[in-house]
Amino acid sequence: MRERSAGLRDGVGLSHALSVKPKMALHRLFQLSSVVRSAVSLTLRRNIGISAVLFNKAKELDPVQKLFLDKIRDYNTKSKASGGIVDAGPAYQKNLSEEVTKLQRLYGGGDMTKFPDFKFPEPKLDEVAK
Repeated sequence: MRERSAGLRDGVGLSHALSVKPKMALHRLFQLSSVVRSAVSLTLRRNIGISAVLFNKAKELDPVQKLFLDKIRDYNTKSKASGGIVDAGPAYQKNLSEEVTKLQRLYGGGDMTKFPDFKFPEPKLDEVAK
């Protein structure tokens, strides 16, 4: 008791005791917060994994998306079978041929459905030096 009262008399003991307790409390709080943080992180990771599976199952059941994907797949099979645009009528073919004719006139002819073949001849350096 004497030691405690002696320390409190000069004021050092009380201020030291008051400053140590908040430091210990903060340290303990930080330790607990890291434990809580890791537990929350683990729980969120598990829940996100489960949510992704459930979301994918819910997506499969959406009738509008299913109808849209069915139409795209149907168009793809028709496109492969016809070898081009599906349900292209004579007006489309006429418009396409007119546009290709315009492009051939503007850019010098050739097959407009293929990528052009570029040729770059090597320059003759001897002729430039003369």
